[in-house]
Amino acid sequence: MRFVIFGLTITSSWGNGHATLWRALCRALVRRGHSVVFFERDLPYYAEHRDLHGMLGVEPVLYADWGEVRQRAAQAVAAADVAIVTSFCPDGVAASDLVLGSDAPARVFYDLDTPVTLDRMAAGDWPDYLPRQGLDGFDLVLSYTGGEALVRLQTQLGARRVAPLYGSVDPDAHRPVAAVGGYQADLSYLGTYAADRQEALERLFVEPARRLPDCRFVIGGALYPPDFPWAQNIFFVRHMPPAEHPAFFSSSRLTLNITRRAMAAMGWCPSGRLFEAAACGAPILTDWWEGLDAFYAPGAEVFVAGSTGDSLAALGLSDAELRRAAGQARERTLEEHTADRRALDLEAALESINAPMATGG
Repeated sequence: MRFVIFGLTITSSWGNGHATLWRALCRALVRRGHSVVFFERDLPYYAEHRDLHGMLGVEPVLYADWGEVRQRAAQAVAAADVAIVTSFCPDGVAASDLVLGSDAPARVFYDLDTPVTLDRMAAGDWPDYLPRQGLDGFDLVLSYTGGEALVRLQTQLGARRVAPLYGSVDPDAHRPVAAVGGYQADLSYLGTYAADRQEALERLFVEPARRLPDCRFVIGGALYPPDFPWAQNIFFVRHMPPAEHPAFFSSSRLTLNITRRAMAAMGWCPSGRLFEAAACGAPILTDWWEGLDAFYAPGAEVFVAGSTGDSLAALGLSDAELRRAAGQARERTLEEHTADRRALDLEAALESINAPMATGG
């Protein structure tokens, strides 16, 4: 199939989680014989930190403004089997109008940020990437978040057919590698700074660092403010390109996952970092959210923390206990959470478009 995607970015992983997800999924689609054209507005913020310059079977189309690229986009959609518009696409409304006015066999909206979308709507702030009429014109609405989010996409945005398409990992890109001295940590955390994660980060990471001055703590990410509460044993690696993620995780005795507040509140929203760390064989400490146990078994495959004491308890586990959980999490990831598995999920969701929808009785 020929996929045409209008998204935030695939060429730059700086300060966003979309690019890594798209790279893994697109590689999987190409392996299955599909092709992808990805339209991305050439924003200076991403242009300055571009870390993808080519991918077999994937054609990134960078453009300065919608008027410049509209004709090319229309031609691509006319030749497409699947046309997808995503959340946070800078030209989401215009792209949606183009896709919904086309004869593409599958017209799809993929919300990679469903809890954020629904939270903004609840606050009276209509997201600028959504068509004003909602999502009822699309043949299929995919959501990075499952559970109650799927129901709300139907009841609040009029989606007629919904399906989850969770994050994933490319095991060729994320796998155990040799440890790197600068990344070695008793507890690590990889993530772009987000104000709504700060309280949990201080509780589960910063405070344990203060209480364990002889241990080494490492943060990798971007956009951390000057007033971040650093400690002498917290080391910072500014922006970690995806190619460095395996070394970062493989150098961690234990790594922390923190979910964005809106996503944790909604549940059923595993972050890509969770799958990446597991694929790299890193023992994982994570916050709790509804649905976590559908992806990993707490206590057996991952460890759950809600308090500073929980973090300290996890750090006190033996190396053997940590390695055992990491091995089980990696095994499950390779079975259930790879990009190849998600490509199959996407194909199945697309096949459902022509199937009759169930109705209530």
